[in-house]
Amino acid sequence: MTKPLNPAGRKIRCPEGYTASIPAPLPPRINWTTNLIRSLSDADRALGWLAGEGGRLPNPHLLMRPFIRREAVLSSRIEGTQATLGELLAAEAGAVVDRSPDDLREVANYVVALEHGIARLKKMPLSLRLIRELHEKLMAGVRGGHATPGEFRRSQNWIGPAGCTLANATYVPPPLSELMACLGDWEKFLHDSALPALIQIGLLHYQFEAIHPFLDGNGRVGRLLITLFLVERRILPTPLLYLSAFFEATRRDYYDRLLEISERGEWEAWLEYFLNGIARQSEDALGRAERINQKLSEWRHAVAGTSSKILLSIIDMLGANPYLTIKKVAEQLKVAFTTAQRAIERLENLSIVTETSKAKRDRVYCAKTILNILEEPTKLIPRQKEA
Repeated sequence: MTKPLNPAGRKIRCPEGYTASIPAPLPPRINWTTNLIRSLSDADRALGWLAGEGGRLPNPHLLMRPFIRREAVLSSRIEGTQATLGELLAAEAGAVVDRSPDDLREVANYVVALEHGIARLKKMPLSLRLIRELHEKLMAGVRGGHATPGEFRRSQNWIGPAGCTLANATYVPPPLSELMACLGDWEKFLHDSALPALIQIGLLHYQFEAIHPFLDGNGRVGRLLITLFLVERRILPTPLLYLSAFFEATRRDYYDRLLEISERGEWEAWLEYFLNGIARQSEDALGRAERINQKLSEWRHAVAGTSSKILLSIIDMLGANPYLTIKKVAEQLKVAFTTAQRAIERLENLSIVTETSKAKRDRVYCAKTILNILEEPTKLIPRQKEA
């Protein structure tokens, strides 16, 4: 039995006795309210500002690395992974971190998947094929082993509080009999360009979450798609914008807005929320990038005139990862261990880095000023423009 159609789709009673949702093909009919138009204008302006000013920063490619890792941590945190940005960066620098290897692996996989997607966009468009590749990278070697990396699900899944079943789940995605048709319609709309790009990716993100095509990892893949879409459409020159920080900071609103579409077809409320996230995260990302670049510039000036270029090279390394170990610096710069040690001690004397470990061997150092900028909470209010 099929229930009446709403603007988001229909519900069907499955032979097993549960009710599943079938989202309607995109795009829906959108009510272009004054608030929605204003939200789109605000998001377009902020994103254009990020693309323009971010592209003119001295080293946007360098800043991609910590921003990608910040996104990986926050996206994984939404799914319950507890690793922090500091722990991930410290582990990548060669430090021993007191954190579950499984947590670190899940966050590291997100980095691998995002970097894989950015590289693949140079050879192929966003597509179901690329989405399966992203999922394969994301779920490789994760705990549980039931996620079938790179494969669309072959059984029914559902969304709800811990312990719920298909009978009392908050939301049940399309059954297998409808899954590939829904994905085919989704991919067709992905390659359309009739609507403004930010409206399109807002619709695509909801629809992907509604279809829930994988047994696990749907949320993370859905958030990856936002950044990759903006890069593919050349809206952003480098992937500096990520929405996981906004979604994580407003988690209840995020889930409520998605569910309101599924239950009542309230697209406009979701799109206003989504566009607000684009605007606020554009301002947030550029603010962080500018402050990091300013600090790196100050440090380069502080070491100017020294006879060694190693200090400048290490400062560049700090822009990519604020954590250092002597061994890692020696390996990366291809210098002797003692040379790297003396250079880091010089930076320590200038209060650029501080030692964070207590060990006599394998010491770990951190530029805490940069780490603090990266770890600051997300700002959810518009940035005040200077007079």
